[in-house]
Amino acid sequence: MLLPASYLKRWAVQPLATARWRRMLHLAPPFLLDSYIPRYHQLSSVEASKKRSAAYAHLRNCNLCPRLCGVNRYETTGVCLVGAETAKNHDIAHQRNGFDVTPEELAEWYLKLQNVGSVHNINLITPEHVVPQAVLSILHARELGLRLPIIYNTSAFDSLESLDLLDGLIDIYLPDFKVWNASTSKRLLKAEDYAATARESIQKMYAQVGDLCFTPDGIAKKGLLVRHLVMPGKEAEGHQIMKWLGNNLSRDTFINIMEQYHADAHVGKPRRVSRRLSTVGHNALKVDEPSGEVSSAPVPSERRYEDINKAVTQEEVSSIRKAAEDAGLWRFSDPVGHGGFNI
Repeated sequence: MLLPASYLKRWAVQPLATARWRRMLHLAPPFLLDSYIPRYHQLSSVEASKKRSAAYAHLRNCNLCPRLCGVNRYETTGVCLVGAETAKNHDIAHQRNGFDVTPEELAEWYLKLQNVGSVHNINLITPEHVVPQAVLSILHARELGLRLPIIYNTSAFDSLESLDLLDGLIDIYLPDFKVWNASTSKRLLKAEDYAATARESIQKMYAQVGDLCFTPDGIAKKGLLVRHLVMPGKEAEGHQIMKWLGNNLSRDTFINIMEQYHADAHVGKPRRVSRRLSTVGHNALKVDEPSGEVSSAPVPSERRYEDINKAVTQEEVSSIRKAAEDAGLWRFSDPVGHGGFNI
């Protein structure tokens, strides 16, 4: 039977309709859960006891990050976090703010958030250096009646031993995959092996929790969500990251391509140099004449990380999005056009 052109036009799949249909697939099997019980409630008492013992052992011989420093955390501190010279949350990630709490006190805060704050989850942000304490807090909160999923929000610079300790306690892994090249991570993160570590860590996370899944109310309950912050001039590295995720992890991986980069922390700050030094071999250094006095005033022409001291462009963001789609990735955390949840 021949159908009139008007009929075909009416039922043709338009781009907007296709986008809506794909969004609906986020809440279709196998990504839809009828209900959900947090993973830490599925541990037996024996397994929970072993987790506690392992947490204390990690503190005595620290191996929480790939640096594997082995220090006794009861006596001194280690160096677990990546440098994050450009981080927009540099003040909370690398400066001492807040107040000290024990794992038991932290567990009580979880319960306050659940019972008073009516939150959907407990989100542990940049906790790589305090994983044993986080483990102890989750196990204690379980006994106090916590029922919320736990999110592990990480730079992905985690050791496999640390992730083994977290297995069975974390419901949603939320890792960043920051950069791809070793030279970039050495310069910006002070960790040349960052990308290799991130690949290994993210694969381990995925093996534990799988693809991101939701309950019918649109709230994420378990799985992996990988974030990538687009940085100026680094789109080629973003392309490599998206290609790796599509080819080596899962094409159903939920992706958040973030475009909110802005110069922060040490980016764009003047380099401070002594003006008493000779200009020989140091074009940016000058001598105050005739006094010869030492001055720590900055030399205006020298700024740190000048190549990323600018905003990202929409073209860079779109380029990485296209690379993700070319890699077969399709589940994106896109801005919604309404006031509801981003599902």
